Order: sequence, then structure tokens, then C-alpha cells
Amino acid sequence: MTDTPTPTDADLAEALVRVLTVEPVEEDFYRGIATPRGRGRSFGGQVIGQALMAATETVEADRPAHSLHGYFMRPGDATKPVLYQVERDRDGGSFTTRRVVAIQHGKPILNLAASFHVAEPGLAHQGDMPDVPAPETLESEEQLGERLADKLPETFLKWLRMPRPVEMRPTVLRPPFDPSARAPVQNLWFRVRAPIGNDTRLHRAALAFASDFGLLGVSMLPHGRGFTDPDMQFASLDHALWIHDDFRIDEWLLYAMDSPWAGGARGFSRGRVFTRDGRLVANVAQEGLVRDKTLRDKAP
Repeated sequence: MTDTPTPTDADLAEALVRVLTVEPVEEDFYRGIATPRGRGRSFGGQVIGQALMAATETVEADRPAHSLHGYFMRPGDATKPVLYQVERDRDGGSFTTRRVVAIQHGKPILNLAASFHVAEPGLAHQGDMPDVPAPETLESEEQLGERLADKLPETFLKWLRMPRPVEMRPTVLRPPFDPSARAPVQNLWFRVRAPIGNDTRLHRAALAFASDFGLLGVSMLPHGRGFTDPDMQFASLDHALWIHDDFRIDEWLLYAMDSPWAGGARGFSRGRVFTRDGRLVANVAQEGLVRDKTLRDKAP
């Protein structure tokens, strides 16, 4: 028996491109591949990224996506491909709008609306980028996992050791690295591990993919809870992304997240994405299920 060779950073980046490249199967119908080595439920960011690419395939190249809003309706099956049906709602003078339904096993798993806008001049301002350590001074999550392995759940270590196309370097340790309760604020650097070319549409879909990482967990930081807690149940319910300007996702981006509210077994989190030089290129918002099953069991 021969060992499977460890994929290089370039291999992982190429795999992400394959995941995000949807195949036309009929007019306004596209197919996205299953998650490579996938099992269980689909990663929501992958479904959103593929849905955005399906919509993008029906839009003129001079109209980049500037916003999307998606609702997750059912868990996806990571071992199966996904069919995307695109509705061409409007092609206007400046804006184009599309709706996408993601389908598996004959049922919708995601509804997504996306808007595209021609480039035009306008008044401009933006918020300030947080003052955080540079990514080169920080450990990656994989390095943190190896250093803190004796303190981490085995299931989380197994997930960390799976090769992934997006590298993340948190500025402050989060659960399960550090389960201490703290303010609902999280900053992390991220990038695709190797270059993925110059197609701006692909970079925007890759941001949609990556924007689902870690966002919902911010709403549980004040409670010291995380995805590895066996009595917690997490699921994304909806996801919104606004893209303000071009960027490269294979260069370091800062994801600055916070959560202003949680309650009723739901958590709400927001995120801002900055380039290395401080440009604000995207905003993100998500609400999700953050159910403490022990509280539910005690409910009358």
C-alpha cells in the first residue's frame, strides 16, 4: 500500500478553482462538483460560491457581482454534486439581477439572489482597518493545532490536519484553542494558499466561499462556546455579502468580525474584509442557529 502524497499549496488552490468552476448542463442550469474527499453536510461557503459562479456565468463580464443574499433551507450532501438553476430577473442599464436555486436530491437547499453593477465613478469613504499584528508574525491554525494538540478535541485536530485551500491566521486564539469567554470580536488573516489566476469573477466567488469560515462562531465568544462543544448545534441560516472593490484572495486579507446580538437559539455576526493596505473591499452578515441543546432539553 502506498501513502497518498500530501498535496502542495498549488494543488490545493487548483482544487478550489475546480470546486468553484460550474459546468453548464442546459440553458441557465449549471452543475457544481461534490466536495473533494467530502463527507456529511456540505460546507455552506462552497454552495454559496458555486451559486454565485452560476449566476456570474449568465452576466456580461464588465458587470462584477457587488452583492448576494442567500438562505440555507436544507443541509447539503457533501458527497454529491449540486444543480443550480438561474433565473434572469433583470438586465438593466447599470445593474443586473439574478436568482439561483441550488438543488440536491430533487429539493432546494439554497436560495440566492445576486446583483451585478457596471463600474462607474462615485463619492467614496470607508471605515478604518483594525490595528492588528501582521500575518507573518502569527501562527496558522494548523501550526496552532500542532502546538496545542494535547489540549484540543481529536475531531478538531483531525479537521485541522485535512489539507485545505484557505490558510487562516487568527490574531487572538478562539475556541477551541482558547475556550475563555471574551468580547464577541475576532480578527483573522486569510488567503488562498497559491495563486489562482487573474479572473476577478473567480476571486469574488472564492471570497463568497471563504466568508463563511468562522463567522457564526463569533456570536458564541461571550459564552465560551464553540463548534466542538458536543452540546451545541450550529447551522448557517442566511448569509449576505457586499463586495465593494476588486482584490486578490491569493494575497492576505483581514477578516474583522463582531457579533452585536445572540438570543433565542440564534446568533448574528458581521464581518469586514480589508486588503493588506487597508482598503475595505467587502462586508458580510450572517445569522445562524446556535442552539444549546441542554437548554432546549430543559424547556417546558
